[in-house]
Amino acid sequence: MTPKSFEARCLRLPAATKVVQWEGTSVFKVGGKMFALSGGYTAESGGYMFKVSNMAYAMLIEHGLARPAPYLARAKWVQLVSNNALPDSELTAYLAQAHGLIVAKLTIKKRKELGLASPHTGPA
Repeated sequence: MTPKSFEARCLRLPAATKVVQWEGTSVFKVGGKMFALSGGYTAESGGYMFKVSNMAYAMLIEHGLARPAPYLARAKWVQLVSNNALPDSELTAYLAQAHGLIVAKLTIKKRKELGLASPHTGPA
C-alpha cells in the first residue's frame, strides 16, 4: 500500500484526523488518541505502525509480518516489516480495527462529541 493510500484509508475512518509530528511522521488520531503512524520516523525504521488486538499482535509477529513497534509495543502496537507486508485489503481491515480499539477507549461524552456510536459490547 502506498503512503497516499494509507493516509486516505486512515482519513476515511469516522472522525479521524492527521497531524505531522516526530521527524515528519504522519500521526492518525481519533478523539486526540493515536491509532496509526506512517512516513517520517516509521519510514526510516520499517513500515507502517498501528494499534492491534492482543491476538493480532501475536499473530502478525509470529508470522514475521510485523515486529513490536518501538516505544509502543507495551500498548500492543506493531510495525510492519515493510509497507507491503500485508495485502491492501488486510491492512485496511487492521486500520479499521485500530480505529475501533481507540474509539472503544474514549469516554461516552467524547464519542458523542465526535458523532461516533458507542462501541459494540456484544449480545446481551
